[in-house]
Amino acid sequence: MEHNHHPGQDFLHSLHHTNPLTTMGAQISLQKERRQLVTTQKEALQTLLKSSGEQFPGSDYHPSDRKNWMEGLSLDQLRLYQIVWPGTHDSATNKIGIRFVSRPFAQCQNCSIYKQLVKGTRVVDIRVRQDKRVCHGILATYSVDVVINDVKKFLGETKSEIIILEIRTEFGQDDPPEFDKYLNEQLGEYLIPQDDAVFHKTIAEILPKRVLCVWKPRKTPAPNPGDTLWNGNHLKDNWIDTDLPEKKFESNMNFLSQQPPVKDRRYFYRVENTATPQADNPVVCVKPVTGRIHGFARLFIAQAFAKGIADRLQIFSTDFIDEDFVDACAGLTHARIEGKAPA
Repeated sequence: MEHNHHPGQDFLHSLHHTNPLTTMGAQISLQKERRQLVTTQKEALQTLLKSSGEQFPGSDYHPSDRKNWMEGLSLDQLRLYQIVWPGTHDSATNKIGIRFVSRPFAQCQNCSIYKQLVKGTRVVDIRVRQDKRVCHGILATYSVDVVINDVKKFLGETKSEIIILEIRTEFGQDDPPEFDKYLNEQLGEYLIPQDDAVFHKTIAEILPKRVLCVWKPRKTPAPNPGDTLWNGNHLKDNWIDTDLPEKKFESNMNFLSQQPPVKDRRYFYRVENTATPQADNPVVCVKPVTGRIHGFARLFIAQAFAKGIADRLQIFSTDFIDEDFVDACAGLTHARIEGKAPA
């Protein structure tokens, strides 16, 4: 019988037979290599940007009112599957942890859900735990009530904006009790029921329903077909855990190429233009790490066109969302309606 082997055993064993200064030197050398690799990967994306540009159909489009950018399009022509949805990653982390202490390690957005929606965000990613507080890993922040109230405030101030609200129980946490009932009570009048036919409906046909709510519990039963809430099978992604920008960029492109075109799908597929801090790297705060890839969102869309897979783009998410990211998504959506981009 084979014995279970843990890679940490090798490291511990080596410490007993290695000069501590030698070990420290090896760690410093590894850190230099890591920093050089990050630099090389950022330079590779910069070189690609200079050689190929970041223009794509709709890239010069800028909505006059980001708070109502969907309303500014042809609601009787725009079908749900054609939308390129600007999303935020770990959306409700603007006040997580302790400011200047733990917050920089977990904060992925610096403004409230309401302000994100006003900026043009249309997909929010919320992680909860048993007590209904929003969390990111071991750190918790305000109650999910704050998120729901922000969503309802935005819905009350707009008429035609559709939102995808994804709520999941954080890894290692227990589901909030009767959470599906809570969501229905809070958002019932706005909820778009789970129905594959919705993907090919126009926004005008879907209104006045406004929220497609995806609920992903860890242990309790997921929503059934036909429920007012959608289950995790309707929102997919292929997230990889890396702080290397070119590696993430290429992984995103590769997984996107494996998806069917949006018009043939009955689920939403998300690409996250983010990079994730790693424990073995000297830079472990979210903002500088994700900043390595943040500025290459338009390049990603342009490269999707260059590779003939732009018709697969749907949800495009980022940390620290800004107006330019929203404009890129709205611009491609506009180009699809105009027949200038495939979808």
